[in-house]
Amino acid sequence: MVTGGAGFIGSSIARALVERGESVRILDNFSSGRRENLEGIADRVEVIEGDILDPPALSRAMEGIELVFHQAAIPSVPRSVRAPLASHDANATGTLRVLEQARAAGARRVVYAGSSSAYGDTAVLPKVESMTPTPLSPYAVGKLTGEYYCGVYARVFGLETVVLRYFNVFGPRQDPASQYAAVIPRFITAALANLPPVIFGDGTQSRDFCFIDNVVQANLLAGTAPGASGHVFNIACGSAIDLNGVLGLLGALTGRTLTAQHEPARAGDVKHSLADISQARAVIGYEPLVLFPEGLRRTFEWFKERPAC
Repeated sequence: MVTGGAGFIGSSIARALVERGESVRILDNFSSGRRENLEGIADRVEVIEGDILDPPALSRAMEGIELVFHQAAIPSVPRSVRAPLASHDANATGTLRVLEQARAAGARRVVYAGSSSAYGDTAVLPKVESMTPTPLSPYAVGKLTGEYYCGVYARVFGLETVVLRYFNVFGPRQDPASQYAAVIPRFITAALANLPPVIFGDGTQSRDFCFIDNVVQANLLAGTAPGASGHVFNIACGSAIDLNGVLGLLGALTGRTLTAQHEPARAGDVKHSLADISQARAVIGYEPLVLFPEGLRRTFEWFKERPAC
């Protein structure tokens, strides 16, 4: 099962599972997930429209499930600052409910979508899983709480759990329309519309951007890797680029110089983010297959072919 399976990351995982010949069930309340994300696989998956916070829907969705990819969340730092209770309910309480229902249903393993926001704005780079978390936003606290619950369920209840801390995932089908949209789709759609991309701050903030295919690969590996249960793994590329640099690469793809519109920095945003991915390499066999420049090119071409996105 993929919770949040109609979302950007969840639908990408579901698509890969279907292509591998797996029997896939999706649970999604479609609050941010989109049915168009399931185009091409909708008739090959079972879709249950429901919320992870709704016990009957979650119980029904978990029946007979061996492996859970838990992607359902409210994925936004700014939104969590505006509505911390809703963020906590979805990301912390929702994860606890998924774990408890997986345990009750006899599932073998839960792979949890963690977040690099758990690290906060620590001065030490790269971020290593053994570092003490210092979350800066309600979103980060909620996702970190989910990690802790995963660890407890592995140690206390024997439910296998694997936490993947995603670093700034991007790629085709990522929604650029929301006011909380991630930076890459916002930059690309602005550039295609001949509008100035908006940067919150001076653009020197850096990120370890990770193309969606890398994240899908990490999830598939985490679903079966021996010795992974109870552990946390950074999922990224192990290299960082600042937003001004992103704009330069995107400008090269468009064939013109892009000038940003700068807005005040946002509360809860981290200044620099860079991952150490050695543990993911060693334990689950993860290796980033698509690095940032190629991932940006593929994403740009996808949006270019779909100007209405």
